Amino acid sequence: MGLLFQISATAHAESEGAKQEDLINPDRPGIADGSNVVGTGRFQVETGIQLEYRRDRSSRERTTFAPTLLRLGIYEGLEARLESNTYTLMKSNNVADGVSRSDGGSPTSIGFKYNFIDGAGIKRPSVGAILRVFPPSGSGNFRSRHTAGDFRLAADWDFAPQWSLNPNIGVAFLEGSDNRTYMAGLFAATLSYNPSKKLNLFVDMGLQSPEEKGGKSSLIVDVGMAYLIGENLQLDLSLGAGIAGSTPPRRFLSAGVSKRF
Repeated sequence: MGLLFQISATAHAESEGAKQEDLINPDRPGIADGSNVVGTGRFQVETGIQLEYRRDRSSRERTTFAPTLLRLGIYEGLEARLESNTYTLMKSNNVADGVSRSDGGSPTSIGFKYNFIDGAGIKRPSVGAILRVFPPSGSGNFRSRHTAGDFRLAADWDFAPQWSLNPNIGVAFLEGSDNRTYMAGLFAATLSYNPSKKLNLFVDMGLQSPEEKGGKSSLIVDVGMAYLIGENLQLDLSLGAGIAGSTPPRRFLSAGVSKRF
């Protein structure tokens, strides 16, 4: 499975007013991660449930997992991160074998995000760097056998009132479904509209090239919304589909909650 579906992505750029009010700014939902960090001494939990559906002429498959990201502010501009799809359940139905089921723990990454340029509205985007390392981990059919990881640059640009753009670009060292390792380029972008300080509507896309060793590129798109309850709690809902490649799901649905302490 491509890296684009392991990751839990951004809740997108917030307005200057939201920043001044110190509202929670999660890295979910969506595909692109944000550039901002949680703040010194703050702890943030971002979790949810995601359903992915795949099918071809002879089989159908449904994968259910709980993407979870834990973020801890170490000092100004830097946070530590622990991320995983946690428990994963896959059910498939094909002509040859009938109905089958597999489950297990997904690989876990440890990483850091560093925000090195503060945003200044239209004049200057916020910019950060995100590093993740996936040591061999997980269980069952979902266990990884090689160390993997990625490095990305992320930006948040409030280019117009109520509108923002959140691009990511990076490179990854991955383990494919055949247990072989390979290098891939990553790109994601989110366009957000905030009709109010509490409501965020977005559309985004994610590209990985190649999607497997010696393979083609994969492309996914999704749309969704996030809603703030107070300053430290966010609920979200999104849905999307694979547009190109063999690894993306035909469609997927995600719902989640983020809480800052």
